[in-house]
Amino acid sequence: MNVLSLIIEQIARFRQYFDWISILDILLVATIIYFLLSLLRSTQAINVLRGVALVIMLTFALSGVLQLRAISWLLNKISPALLFTIPVIFSQEIRRVLDQLGRATWFSPALPTPTQEYTKLADALVSASTRCSEKGYGALIVVERQNDLSDFIGTGVQMDCLVTPEVLVQIFFKDTPLHDGAVIIRGERIAAAACVLPLSTDEGITDRQLGLRHRASLGLSENSDAVVVVVSEETSAISVVHHGRMIRHLDEIRLRNILLAFFQTRAARTRQPSLLNFFQKPDSRTKIKSFNLSDDE
Repeated sequence: MNVLSLIIEQIARFRQYFDWISILDILLVATIIYFLLSLLRSTQAINVLRGVALVIMLTFALSGVLQLRAISWLLNKISPALLFTIPVIFSQEIRRVLDQLGRATWFSPALPTPTQEYTKLADALVSASTRCSEKGYGALIVVERQNDLSDFIGTGVQMDCLVTPEVLVQIFFKDTPLHDGAVIIRGERIAAAACVLPLSTDEGITDRQLGLRHRASLGLSENSDAVVVVVSEETSAISVVHHGRMIRHLDEIRLRNILLAFFQTRAARTRQPSLLNFFQKPDSRTKIKSFNLSDDE
């Protein structure tokens, strides 16, 4: 009976301090934690976070059970320093989140049908990629979206011409001076060719078939929302890269459908960026399945 009375007393005390505001507070904290973990799940930072969390939990457990005073003193001294190391470790992820938040608004418009200009752009990219693949040319084509790529455009040769399959194939012809680099498309025009892109720092890339073009496409996509089309010079395989993920071995139909899906989302964002997009994963916004780099050939 005493136990039952104690339980009832504890429940009554719990209800006294736990109201709907507390429930809302817990839900908000849980949502923020879940969102941050979702952002970090597909990056190298999640491995660092797991390692740091494991070391901290083991250290606190051992110091609490065994009463290790030196370890406890050390943890108390280095805990404030963690507040400064976290922004350094997760600098890229924090920058990506802040960039998405800065472009977001409070309502989401319906996705429009891809415009005629985007359809022509997709057809030109599909035709050029297919021709380069058939001829054994390597190609690296970047389509700018919301993030500004002026810094990378400045590293190449300025062109400002219409996007046509003939121009793209001629640029990536092996004997031309512009073939060794990336073509960056802004709007419906080629902004520059022979552009230098940053290489990916992802240590998980072990596929030897992924050369400098693929690593450069991954490096750019890890730091921007650009869509990159890559044609392998060795295997003639066509790939699409977005947000650090690669879809490989595409045929004409799949390539066109993927590009139109990206351009559809791009058209919607051009008209009105949405806060709801901020809380969605990049691959879910475009409704395109992303495959890991270790997928079977």
